[in-house]
Amino acid sequence: MKLLSVLIGASAAGALAASFAQGLGLSSADTRTLAAQYAKAGDSVAILNIACLTARGVLGTESVDTLPLNQTIVDVNWSESCVTEPHCIIQPEEARDISTAVKVINFFQVKFAVRSGGHSPNPGWSSVGSQGILLDFSRLNSFSPSADRQVASVGPGLRWGEVTKALDAEKAVVVGGRLPTVGVGGLILGGGYHHISNRFGLAADNVNNFEVVLANGAIVNANAKQNNGLFWALKGGGPNYGIVSRYDLNTVPVYEIWGQVMIYAPDQAGAVLDAFTKWDAFTEWQLNGASDIKSTVAIDISLTAFAPFYNLEPLATPVPAVSTMFVVIDQLLGSAFPVACGRHYYRGCSTRIDANLTRDVYDYWLEKAQAAHQATGVNQTLALQHMGETLTQKGIENGGNALNIRPGPQQYWENKADDEVARSVSIETTKYWQKLAKERGLDVSFTYMNDASRDQNPLASYGATNVKKLKATANKYDPKQMLQKLQHNGFLLSKV
Repeated sequence: MKLLSVLIGASAAGALAASFAQGLGLSSADTRTLAAQYAKAGDSVAILNIACLTARGVLGTESVDTLPLNQTIVDVNWSESCVTEPHCIIQPEEARDISTAVKVINFFQVKFAVRSGGHSPNPGWSSVGSQGILLDFSRLNSFSPSADRQVASVGPGLRWGEVTKALDAEKAVVVGGRLPTVGVGGLILGGGYHHISNRFGLAADNVNNFEVVLANGAIVNANAKQNNGLFWALKGGGPNYGIVSRYDLNTVPVYEIWGQVMIYAPDQAGAVLDAFTKWDAFTEWQLNGASDIKSTVAIDISLTAFAPFYNLEPLATPVPAVSTMFVVIDQLLGSAFPVACGRHYYRGCSTRIDANLTRDVYDYWLEKAQAAHQATGVNQTLALQHMGETLTQKGIENGGNALNIRPGPQQYWENKADDEVARSVSIETTKYWQKLAKERGLDVSFTYMNDASRDQNPLASYGATNVKKLKATANKYDPKQMLQKLQHNGFLLSKV
């Protein structure tokens, strides 16, 4: 009786697989082969292999890479700690391809990861090992401006440098990423901080429409009029509601900007931080530019707002004050911050701005960073990002977002053996930062997803009300929790 039961089960499984394959449009011969293999599949590896072969049969060999894999595609991730070899790679070219991939993943119940630009340093966020399928979006690279240049439709596989260059030809600008190598998709789903965010809001606040492939393979639009709950959740809520196949972005009325780059000596760091604090204090009633202070100080703000920094003597001014365009700023930042080889990590926290707090944290960070560098050679960066009231207000004006809204250490190194020492600097610094801020009444319970480490929980920092709303949205559009159960990793609601 037991043998008969097994045979009936295998037969039913094969028939089910055949029906599924036919529905996808697989040929009769391939359908018979698939059904026979699936009926005999004895473990998860065999099932994963059949899933990859099914996707290749439907989408073609050009779109599905199976073993041995093209290492150029495998190695795209920014941080070496995130480079892992999947069982196969699916490279969709349109929403329907993503839909097919989602249906295959759902039917065979296999793990998967989605990669837009692969800039996250968190292992597993945009990569999956041999136990899953990687959806690589590099071929979803379409760009199409509207006739009136008010909206630009971009594919999630584009990098922000490509978007900025394409928009420059139209004399148009969108709120996007600051570094040209960052991918479109992940940045927007995490919020998206730009040079002009304090005037126009986050990148997510300036999305006109999301084209989304839901967990059941359906393709829908999410905007202020259609699926508006999904629209709200996608603005900073992470990869929990569907897979975005196209972003329709509102352009903003800015083209020419003012920019300058000055480099200061290390012993002036304290004075630079004090200048940043002074600038922050009155920037809200200036032109609402956005700032970014790093070890090589690069700040893009207005001439008047820059006044506090002119009291300091820079070590060098490689780029003098100049009226320019964002495409030029992209080129400058691409040169100043090239894609570094090695392993990367960053971690963020939020506080109110305070000169004494910033200096104390800097002194603490510097001691830790120098010790780690001497021990392992790891390079460290301490970055401050100003998120002002105007940024928050713009988000509200544009329909609201999932965040709740404010600086973060970053670093890179080469050897896996140094991982814990390298990460410890950021972990200890952010904990110390938050401890001091709480003691001084300057703490803010918000973690920016795009700067968060894998051991942080940015979604929880959005507040209980928003988390409840996000979970309700996820349950509505993904009732079987496919994105929570099969997505390899990420800032998932199932962890909150």
